[in-house]
Amino acid sequence: MLTSSAPADRQPELRHLEQLMAQLLDGVILLDPTGVILGANPAALAMHGVDTVEALGGTAEGYADRFTLWTTDHRAMRHRDYPIFKVLAGESIPDLVVEVAPAGEDEARWMHQVRDVTMDVDGGEPDYLAIVLSDVSARYDAQARFDAMFRANPAPAIIVRQRDMKLVAANTGFLALTAFEEDDLLGRSLFGLDLIDGLPDRARVQRQIEQGEVIPQTEAELLVADGSRRLVLFAGQPIDVTQEDALLLTFADLQPRRDAERSLAASEQYLRAVFEMAPVAMAIVRTSDQRLTSINAAFYALTGHAAGSLVDRTVREVGLWHDPEQQRLVATELAQGGAIRDRDLRIVTRSGIVTDCLASAEAIRIHGDACVLWVLQDVTERRRSDAELGAAIDEALKDASWLSRSILDRLASLRRPAPHVAPVELSPREREILDLVCDDLDDAAIAERLAISRNTVRNHVASIYAKIGTNRRSGAVVWGRERGMGSKRD
Repeated sequence: MLTSSAPADRQPELRHLEQLMAQLLDGVILLDPTGVILGANPAALAMHGVDTVEALGGTAEGYADRFTLWTTDHRAMRHRDYPIFKVLAGESIPDLVVEVAPAGEDEARWMHQVRDVTMDVDGGEPDYLAIVLSDVSARYDAQARFDAMFRANPAPAIIVRQRDMKLVAANTGFLALTAFEEDDLLGRSLFGLDLIDGLPDRARVQRQIEQGEVIPQTEAELLVADGSRRLVLFAGQPIDVTQEDALLLTFADLQPRRDAERSLAASEQYLRAVFEMAPVAMAIVRTSDQRLTSINAAFYALTGHAAGSLVDRTVREVGLWHDPEQQRLVATELAQGGAIRDRDLRIVTRSGIVTDCLASAEAIRIHGDACVLWVLQDVTERRRSDAELGAAIDEALKDASWLSRSILDRLASLRRPAPHVAPVELSPREREILDLVCDDLDDAAIAERLAISRNTVRNHVASIYAKIGTNRRSGAVVWGRERGMGSKRD
């Protein structure tokens, strides 16, 4: 039912308006040309948070005193720009959207979409003016939430207007990914920019975008500000939170993955070259079925098999291990610790020759498969030489009465070699003094012979002791004479 404040003599003229307005879901505020508010339907009152038409202010001026209006970007409107004054001034306001709140409040309570209606009874000057209101608060709240989410979302995204394929928004994530400025993108055509390329089926994807269809995840090349392109995964989704039909395009950066794959491929190529060219025998065995998957040339040379003949064969089929039990123990140790180093193993070549090897192995993964990298070093000849030398020494030591003690000691040291000692570097003066020490001269004699002070001699002797690892003069004499120093030699 229309709530009216019109004089009684005008009520009959409003009856047809009451009937018209009562059933409307939109709000209607009825004015006379002088600015007096004649009535308002319940929807209009609810849209202003009041119960009576008097609460609207009675006149256009009263309305402006009681309510504050802003534009959609929350800029305060001057009174003369209020829809009610524009209507009184004879201006048309098709679908103007304003924010509305009671006077004194800083935040909008409602969003009104406003249009004007002019009515006359006799065909002359307008008898009544009307403002028709639609409450679009929910729509604008949803859009505000979407805008906030869109801006804050770290995933790169753009919004493309459906009717002309122009970009209307780009979030921070997209700008950071492409290094574009917002002004470089907004208002420009998606296809005019050639923003997306490298599609598996460009025509189909372009058609889906133009028709506003859902676009499933697709790999593409995305243009960036410097003119290069980045590999991305993008998808499209129609959205209806904006005032126009639009498409939301989101992107995931795959360039780091591409760079990593390229680096990995380069590393694998490098490692493959090292593997193939290594002078020691190397082979990769898949753990699950014990099949040889990669074998280098040195491994084929060691085992006597023809190049390429061992790939995809099992270790058992090849008959590689001389002692399967020992190989089983090594496999168990590998499973527990992941690696072995310099382990004695014996393998069997294609011709049946048993070869002694030092074996090292490491558990690795190749393309997701658990594998073991084996490195084998042939030590058969070295061990044979060691055995022959040991046998010769043992034979000599059986009857050594004709050998001097020093020769026996040296033979024994060959049989049981002493730990390696780092070489000693003596200065020319130190060698000169050690020569005289080995000739049994004391410090005074050495000082007189070399025309230096006894303190200088003592300092050099102390340095010699430190370098050769002794603290006695006799030890220095033995050390020097073993190295051919002094005039008294064995």
